[in-house]
Amino acid sequence: MGRVSGHHQPQSSPSSAPADVAYLRSVLPSTTEDAFFEYLSTLDASEVTVSAVPEGSVVFARVPFLQVKGPLLVVQLLETMLLCLVNYASLVATNAARFRLLAGPDVKLMEMGLRCAQGPDGALSASKYSYIGGFDSTSNVLAGKLYDIPVRGTIAHSFIMSFTSLEEVQPRELLPRAGGDPVDLLALAMAWLQRVCELLQTPPERANRGELAAFVSYAITFPSDFQGLLDTYCVRRSGLPNFCAVALALQQLGYRAIGVRLDSGDLAQQSKEIRRVLRACGAHFQVPWFETIPIAVSNDISEQSLEEFIREGSEIDMIGIGTNLVTCPLQPSLGCVYKLVEVNGSPCLKLTEDEEKMTIPGTKMIYRLYDAAGHPFMDLMALEEEPSPRAGQELVVRVLGQLGETSKVVPTTVEPLHHTYFRDGQVCEPLPSLTEVRTHAQVSLSILSPAHRRLHDPQPYPVAVTEKLHQLLTTLQQASQ
Repeated sequence: MGRVSGHHQPQSSPSSAPADVAYLRSVLPSTTEDAFFEYLSTLDASEVTVSAVPEGSVVFARVPFLQVKGPLLVVQLLETMLLCLVNYASLVATNAARFRLLAGPDVKLMEMGLRCAQGPDGALSASKYSYIGGFDSTSNVLAGKLYDIPVRGTIAHSFIMSFTSLEEVQPRELLPRAGGDPVDLLALAMAWLQRVCELLQTPPERANRGELAAFVSYAITFPSDFQGLLDTYCVRRSGLPNFCAVALALQQLGYRAIGVRLDSGDLAQQSKEIRRVLRACGAHFQVPWFETIPIAVSNDISEQSLEEFIREGSEIDMIGIGTNLVTCPLQPSLGCVYKLVEVNGSPCLKLTEDEEKMTIPGTKMIYRLYDAAGHPFMDLMALEEEPSPRAGQELVVRVLGQLGETSKVVPTTVEPLHHTYFRDGQVCEPLPSLTEVRTHAQVSLSILSPAHRRLHDPQPYPVAVTEKLHQLLTTLQQASQ
């Protein structure tokens, strides 16, 4: 599978501030000419043009997804900033997309990586780009505020453990949803606990009273959003009976519980056991919706965890993923590079014996070629002055890694990948919202052929050059020898 681009949206920028220039003067060698600092003081982006693939697009190795034109000094100064902006963003969006592909379209994915992220800036970026990659929500409230990402969360173990007895439940009463006199929810839950434990054939005295107090207190505060964290103590003997008792008490007053969460143990197996209990309670107490209460899981979830859920079968509806999402342990860095390909109209080449690290010279246009089924089957690099390839046209190309031989392809559809977003110091094309970028990312992934989209042993996606670009490459190689 390729990578999901997550570059930041370009913004117009003012010239260098006097304080910035003064600082540079203090750290650069004293022999640096004054004219250099005078130049920096007038530096701006008015002569810079930036074109890129739309944010959220799938990009494959060796394909330039960002092209910058402008004065040499200016575009060199942009190198580190641009790489910083696109590398981690694209890495997290890609990692999130991998989780989404494994989970499938129906399971809800919640980003929960704030505590393990690379500082507050990394945490906010991870929330934003996880959402682009296909996650449904974040536990990061600040990210929700800044980026309008749906915010979700659950009860903490520490909240449940802070209760030790039923006497701590204050207040105890809750108004029925339809109105009327307040009802003692704790007493109602205690009555339901007896009935639930009788159905489950488990002693009610084994249910932890502090946990029940916590559930009741939470339910009184959030009666329409009640959820239970089941594994603070024993799931089977305590967490599940206590949850069912409170949820059924709420149901009697006109409210519906919204879910349960597991954070330890064999999550797939426990989810199936929990679903059996919820179905049994729903059928026995004639509460049909009880059977479909969503089951959420967390606990160091990885790609391997999702594969195990699929292999074993589960009743999991929502998955919270933190560390293995935001820290990207399978590939901690992306490795995008920023290379010079043309100076003053003259193409240039970084020559190396390793073909994979050799740059492709010249200002280029990038085209994505589609087959009759609507799947992209090749990305094609051409020199900017070449005529655009057309649908139905036979193209003679050379695939990177196989430059010694030509191939002929006939695309059904041809899509230019680069859009110009920044020209003359200004944003020149409407920028999509985060939700639009997320939708585009999911569409981009969905149209990949299964052979290219699969995560294990994917078929290599071919990236090719035109004959004219190959001739330029060969000429520059020979001239450098």
